[in-house]
Amino acid sequence: MVCDTCAQKNRVPVAATGVPRCGSCRSPLPWIVDADDTTFADVVTGSALPVLLDVWAPWCGPCRTVSPVLEHLAHQLAGRVKLVKVDADRSPEVSARYGVQAIPTLIVLDGGHPVARQIGAAPEPALRAWLEGALDRAAPDGGPPRPDPDRRRRPQ
Repeated sequence: MVCDTCAQKNRVPVAATGVPRCGSCRSPLPWIVDADDTTFADVVTGSALPVLLDVWAPWCGPCRTVSPVLEHLAHQLAGRVKLVKVDADRSPEVSARYGVQAIPTLIVLDGGHPVARQIGAAPEPALRAWLEGALDRAAPDGGPPRPDPDRRRRPQ
């Protein structure tokens, strides 16, 4: 990962207990990871940051449209969120676990618990507002997340 602040190249692990920082300038680095059914628990459960889960598929046009927007948001919100991308076709267990019935589905997880859900593509300003609202609801002390007031009953 190249640091957005000083352009230094850094290695960012898929799972870690802390927040990735640049080895040169100590700025937070964007954390963008691919996961599947076998790696999902390691990548998400131990994350010190809330996770933005992007459940997508390579054949999905809206997924390909929203992907660069999510990566841009991960760069802008470095140190606050970890973007985890899961291919729905290759990871049916993750899709079933979170009740994904349409793609793209975006879910903010805090300690593995869903905090907010967005189904379908949306413009960057809308996604940013949704994500920042979800991050504000994430528990700052590692306790259970605050519930999403707009959340309808959905299978988990």
